[in-house]
Amino acid sequence: MKILIVTGLTLPEVTEEEMQAIYVASGEGDIVVANSNDEALEHWPDAEVAMGILNQETFPLARNLRWLHSTAAGADMLMYPEMVASDVKITGEKGLVGEHLADHAFGLLLTLSRQLKRATLEAPKSWPSRPSMRKVMFELSGATMGIVGLGGTGRSVAKRSRAFGMDVLAVDNEDVPPCDDVSQLWGMDRFHEMLGLCDIVTNCTPLSPETRGLFDDAAFAAMKQGSYLVNVTRGPIVDADAIVKALKSGHLGGAGLDVTPIEPLPEDHELWTFPNVMITPHTAGASQYRAGRNVKRFVTNLKHYRDNTPLEGEIDKTKGY
Repeated sequence: MKILIVTGLTLPEVTEEEMQAIYVASGEGDIVVANSNDEALEHWPDAEVAMGILNQETFPLARNLRWLHSTAAGADMLMYPEMVASDVKITGEKGLVGEHLADHAFGLLLTLSRQLKRATLEAPKSWPSRPSMRKVMFELSGATMGIVGLGGTGRSVAKRSRAFGMDVLAVDNEDVPPCDDVSQLWGMDRFHEMLGLCDIVTNCTPLSPETRGLFDDAAFAAMKQGSYLVNVTRGPIVDADAIVKALKSGHLGGAGLDVTPIEPLPEDHELWTFPNVMITPHTAGASQYRAGRNVKRFVTNLKHYRDNTPLEGEIDKTKGY
């Protein structure tokens, strides 16, 4: 069995210890590490198993591929027609990235709720702004957090929300198990109802045909006056024109966005102009533990693959996540 590992942004290297674990789990397979997509090209034709990202242009080369373990948190970039129609199994980091995405979500939220963005931008001359900043600061304790998508990220956000003294509501399109940190869990048929009850809404859903543009004009209209939106999963889940209109009208109190409808967000885009919007450049996925967690899952799945037993974190290609 030939195994191709392609390093990149979320898997910058594979340690000697990890290589040994992969070697043992594979049954002493032939393992090749490529440090770029170009370097990987010659190895795709005879790779049976791969860890990395396989783009649409390169897919025809992967004639013997049976299983791809993705190094991206979302699977949307892999849902091109040729991959979906193929017999290639896809696994990934589903359920493994929630902790650091939730940390980032609260970083964005606190930057706005405690006026940290303004204080930083005005430093070192922020002292005269104390009265106006204090006037709009708010405490999270007693607020209601709404979570859209109660997977790994949603549950991590819920845990942190409860720690801040918040009540938590959630919706999901799957029949997911309940969570002690969530007081009410509903189906997506109650999405707009939930929006109207929440002071802050955090999007934790993957990008799929069903979630693309989910936060449209109707969704923003359903949100509570002055509420906040946080998004740390995929940008196109939020409609660009709709969020700008909601911010301009004042109906949306603010937004914390690690992901934006267009990436990179053009320098002249209107979203940059709002003082109550905090944007980071799709960095929520960073963690010192991320690569190690994913390699560990890959090692576990190599054993499952050899034993022909179910793989952890498998992507349902009919759903896109």
